Amino acid sequence: MEKTSKIYIAGHCGLVGSAIHKNLLSKGYTNFVLKSHKECDLTSQGEVAAFFETEKPEYVFLAAAKVGGIIANSTYRGQFIYENLMIQNNIIHQAFKHNVKKLLFLGSSCIYPRDCAQPMSEDELLTNILEYTNEPYAIAKIAGIKMCESYNLQYGTNFISVMPTNLYGPNDNYDLEKSHVLPALIRKMHLGKCLETHNWKAIDADLQARSVEGITNKNSEIEKRAILSKYGITGNTEIIINLWGTGKPRREFLYSEDMADACVHIMENKEFADVKPQDTKEIRNTHINIGTGKDLTISQLADMVKEIVGFNGTILWDSTKPDGTFQKLLNVDKLHSLGWKEKVSMLDGIRSVYDEYKKEGCF
Repeated sequence: MEKTSKIYIAGHCGLVGSAIHKNLLSKGYTNFVLKSHKECDLTSQGEVAAFFETEKPEYVFLAAAKVGGIIANSTYRGQFIYENLMIQNNIIHQAFKHNVKKLLFLGSSCIYPRDCAQPMSEDELLTNILEYTNEPYAIAKIAGIKMCESYNLQYGTNFISVMPTNLYGPNDNYDLEKSHVLPALIRKMHLGKCLETHNWKAIDADLQARSVEGITNKNSEIEKRAILSKYGITGNTEIIINLWGTGKPRREFLYSEDMADACVHIMENKEFADVKPQDTKEIRNTHINIGTGKDLTISQLADMVKEIVGFNGTILWDSTKPDGTFQKLLNVDKLHSLGWKEKVSMLDGIRSVYDEYKKEGCF
C-alpha cells in the first residue's frame, strides 16, 4: 500500500476497525473512506454496490460484523448468521467487481470444531462439528473464508482471511447482555466495586454513559439495584458477582491494537500467494490465525480483572449455565513465520482498558 492509497475500513467505529484506523494513521496513511451504518447499510446489496461504484477504494479491511458473547450468540442465532453473511457477501463481491487490489477479511477463532486438537492450527478447519452456542456466527465466518479463497482461485483476486482470537481493547462493547466475556467482567467488577463503596455517583455515571435495558441514572435506587441483580451483581454488605458456567474453560486474548498491527503488517507485506499452499492439487485453509498462543481459565481471568479493578467481593459460578467450548487456543506458527508477534501483555492491556473505561464514564 502507498501512503496515499484509498483505504476503506468497514466497521471503522468498532473494536478492531478503530484500532486499524489508528494504526494506519500512525504510519502515515492519509486517504481513508469511512462510512457509518447510517451512511451505508452493509447488509444492503444496493447500498454497498453504490458505495463501491462511487468511492472505488483500492484496499479494504473488512472488520464489520455483528458480534457478541455466549448469551447474544445463543439468543440471536438468526440475526447472527443473516447479518454476517450479508455484510461479507456484499463487500467481498463488490471488491471483486471494482478491482480492489487487496482485501483483508476478519473472521473468528470460533470457526474451528468444538473438540479439535489444541492449539488449533489452520488445518483443523471443517474437520468436525462446531460448538452449538455460536454455530450460526461460525458458519457465516467460514463462508467468508471460503468466499475469499474461491474468488482468489477463480478470479485471481488478492483476498486474505485472518482469524483473530478473543479480542479486547478501546471501543469495546460493554452491553451486559451482548458483550464478550472480558468487557462484561470489567463492567460487572466495576459496578460491584461501586456498590461495595456505596459510590452511587459512579454507578449513575456508568448508567448514564451505558444504560441497561433503559435503566439510567434517572431511575430510582430500587430500579438500579434490580437491573444490576438481573445481571448478577447483588448484595448490600457483601457484594456478589454471579458469572455463567464453571470458570474452567480456557481462553486466549489479544489486545485490539496488537490485532490491528498484525492486520496492517499482513496488508503491507503479504499476498495471497504467500499463504497459498504450494505443490498441492487442493487449495485449502489459506487463512491466518492471529493470537498469542497462550491462554488462561475464565476463572483466572475473572481474578485478574477483580484485582485490577479493586473489587473485594465474592465471585460465584453458576454451573447450570453453559461454558461453551472448553478450550480455543490458536496455533500461531504461520503468523510468526510471516514476521509478526504480539507486544502487549494481558495485565498491561486490561489495565489500559479499565483506565479508558473509567475516563469514558467520567468516574
